[in-house]
Amino acid sequence: MIAMNTLLAIVLVAFTTYLTRILGYMLLKNKTLSSRQRKILEVVPGCVLISVIAPYFVRDNPADLIAIALTFVAATRFGLLPTVAISMLSAAVLRAVLV
Repeated sequence: MIAMNTLLAIVLVAFTTYLTRILGYMLLKNKTLSSRQRKILEVVPGCVLISVIAPYFVRDNPADLIAIALTFVAATRFGLLPTVAISMLSAAVLRAVLV
C-alpha cells in the first residue's frame, strides 16, 4: 500500500513537470523560436523532475550512485524505454548485491 504522502508527492511532481512544459509554450506562443530554443523547451520538464528527485539518490549509498552512473551512460546511448529498463534493473540488482 502506498502512503498518502508518497502519492501526493508523486502527483505534485508530475503536475509541476507537466506545468513547466505547458507554461513554456503558452508564454512563448506568439514568438518565433529557433530549433535550439524549441529543443531547450522540450528538456525543461525533465530537468525539473531530475532536480526534485536527484537529492534523494545522491547520498552515500554506493548502489544508488552506481545505478545513476549506469543510467547516465544508457541515456547517452539509447532511447527512453531501454534507459528506463536499464535504470530499474541496475538499481534492483545493485541494491540486492551491495545493500
